[in-house]
Order: sequence, then structure tokens, then C-alpha cells
Amino acid sequence: MSVSYLIAMLHDRVHRARTAPSRGASAVEWVIITAIVAGLAVIIAAVITNGVNDKADEIETAFNS
Repeated sequence: MSVSYLIAMLHDRVHRARTAPSRGASAVEWVIITAIVAGLAVIIAAVITNGVNDKADEIETAFNS
């Protein structure tokens, strides 16, 4: 492929991207989705951490008695 062909393809794709109707989520929607996913990740991490700490305490108690 020649360089001029690649440049023409790039210009065409940029033109189509700029003139295409808006599809998908807006930036605000992405922020909300990201916040929800991050919140879920924090909750899941807290539940797992508490479970691991509880089991560690049980193991320590079993060894000490």
C-alpha cells in the first residue's frame, strides 16, 4: 500500500467519525458507570478482606488453644 492511500483512508475515517451521529454513552454516562463499577469493586474487596481476616483469626485461635 502506498502512503498516499493510507493518508486518504485516514482522512476518510476521520471525516466519517466527525460527521457520524452520536452513538454510545456520553462522557457523563461513562463517569457514572465507572463510579458504580469502582464502588462495587471496593465493596467486594471489603467483603473478601473481612472473610480472610475472620478465617485468619479462627486459625490463630485454633493454634493457640
